[in-house]
Amino acid sequence: MSFTTLFFFFSIFHLSKALPFFRTNHVNSIFSFGDSYADTGNYDVLASPVLNGSTIWTDNLPYGENFFHRPTGRNCDGRLVLDFIADELGLPFVPPYLPRNESFTHGANFAVAGATAMEFAFFVQNNLTNSLMVDSSLNLQLGWFEELIPSLCSSPLDCRVYLDRSLFILGEIGGNDYAYMVFFGWSVAQAVNFVPRVIEAISLAIERLIYQGALAIVVPGTWPSGCIPVNLAMNMNASFDAYEPQTGCLRDLNEISRIHNMRLRMEITRLRLRYPRVRLIYTEYYNPIIDFIIFPDRYGFIGTPLRACCGNGNNQYNIGFSQICGMSNVSACQDPSTYLSWDGVHLTEAAYRYIADGWLRGPYADPPILLALR
Repeated sequence: MSFTTLFFFFSIFHLSKALPFFRTNHVNSIFSFGDSYADTGNYDVLASPVLNGSTIWTDNLPYGENFFHRPTGRNCDGRLVLDFIADELGLPFVPPYLPRNESFTHGANFAVAGATAMEFAFFVQNNLTNSLMVDSSLNLQLGWFEELIPSLCSSPLDCRVYLDRSLFILGEIGGNDYAYMVFFGWSVAQAVNFVPRVIEAISLAIERLIYQGALAIVVPGTWPSGCIPVNLAMNMNASFDAYEPQTGCLRDLNEISRIHNMRLRMEITRLRLRYPRVRLIYTEYYNPIIDFIIFPDRYGFIGTPLRACCGNGNNQYNIGFSQICGMSNVSACQDPSTYLSWDGVHLTEAAYRYIADGWLRGPYADPPILLALR
């Protein structure tokens, strides 16, 4: 960060302490950070040079077949939680930052599929990477935000007002950190040992945004990774005791997620005490997904909720590791709205709609976003 930019944010921070705080439900912009649960096109830009012209499967139908009727860079058949929140607040869909072909007046999305909370260098040094992974850590995403914001407001006072009327969504982030560890051979116990470091990275990001003037920050917990169809298909030979009886999900992977979410909530409580003027909103992916699995009929999901809509696998999860969604010989189910899982990793638009409503109005948010923004 340049000295000029650093001075710029230093001025905003001190103005935010000196000026009276005004509460408003009139949000003018959204800034989003995270991974593939929020990415709307940034991975395409970062990965294209690395893949040397190889096709990115999310650039093909059936991705985006619903609502957009074309691929948009979203890992979904349609809209994400971020899109439903923007729509509820009367804002346009938040544009991805890296293509730099849209206006950022009403915010920007810095999320990248595969992003981690911890620095990318950690994964490189520990041989926890492959050719599809790119440096898109939370720290890098925050740097893009700091690069952008001076162009959206002309003075520290102007930026103080602008950011006061902005909503920040910090994730989901952190789930990939554990996924890479386990995928590349670390034990669950080894992955759990790094929960404090992942939480620390998220906490530092929250404080960095507060320092820059953010006053309303949504911080999602991570998903139940033991319920992801790809993970279930990779562990087809697991013992009977490895599964949760009520959900059919893998116990040990879900335990990582539960520990992460518990520690994240504790850290948010600490930060609320330290920054009482900031609205810190904890939101959930874990509990709604568990609800969808246990009570699928309540939400219109039919059959087994652990089966992917789009896939080509000869197993109960419809997962084929050599033939994945977006490839020419892989098709999607007839009605994705009746499925929880879209491609075995990500959710359908229908699931994201329910989750977004739970974040906006409850019960999957503390406090609900609409209540916090009053």
